[in-house]
Amino acid sequence: MTAARTVRFPSGVEVPPLGQGTWHVGDDPARRAGEIAALRRGLDLGLRVIDTAEMYGSGAAEELVGEAIRGRRDDAFLVGKVLPYNADRRGTAEACHASLRRLGTDRIDLYLLHWRGSVPLDETAEAMEALVAEGSIGAWGVSNLDVADLADLPAGARWETDQVLYNLTRRGPEFDLFPHCRERAVPIMAYSPVEQGRLLGHKALKAVADALGRTPAQVALAWVLRRDDVIAIPKASSVAHVEENHAALDIRLSADELRTLDRAFPAPVRKRSLDVL
Repeated sequence: MTAARTVRFPSGVEVPPLGQGTWHVGDDPARRAGEIAALRRGLDLGLRVIDTAEMYGSGAAEELVGEAIRGRRDDAFLVGKVLPYNADRRGTAEACHASLRRLGTDRIDLYLLHWRGSVPLDETAEAMEALVAEGSIGAWGVSNLDVADLADLPAGARWETDQVLYNLTRRGPEFDLFPHCRERAVPIMAYSPVEQGRLLGHKALKAVADALGRTPAQVALAWVLRRDDVIAIPKASSVAHVEENHAALDIRLSADELRTLDRAFPAPVRKRSLDVL
């Protein structure tokens, strides 16, 4: 039976540790019906966090998400993102309101700066707080910001998460970003938690999966979900794939299994630049 654990944001809002990503969702009209069905099946299974962005398909992913959640908005916890070149005071508001129209909703639960650009972070933070005050977003955070970037956020800024690339082959954030965020009770959102499928043929991962009677993708997800301060947002474009991902919540990797994966995918022993995709 799936454990109903949650991850808590600094605001006190709690969400399930496994959500749904939408990068490249909506790109192909022939896959549209299946992608909508997958998102709805994820909601049925309690995968409430749906992550999207204005960049994805130049709004096409947001439009698809809006169709998928129509009639069940309260079942979803929507995460959106503003592009860095839109992230000044005026541009952040305009981008958010355009996303709301495409999503067909009056609010985005968590709105992120997609990555750092030339707009000063204090200006973006001010724009985000204005959106919170008007009720267009519930809270805000960042994505693809390393520790030095986070230090440039204004003092007292109420950022709720940092969404970064994190999986077995991208463990750099463990060295300093994870401790930095944990000290502030800020959870990490992990995108591409199975490295867009590229790590699934790895011998050690496959051996652990075979021994457990699971798929490599499920074990890779379970490894990310082993932490209580991480929300994973894998993309799944079919109902079967969503159900496979959901089953990873039942996996508890043993100490021996974790050691096997550590040997194959070593933890960082020094600072690494933050990887991005």
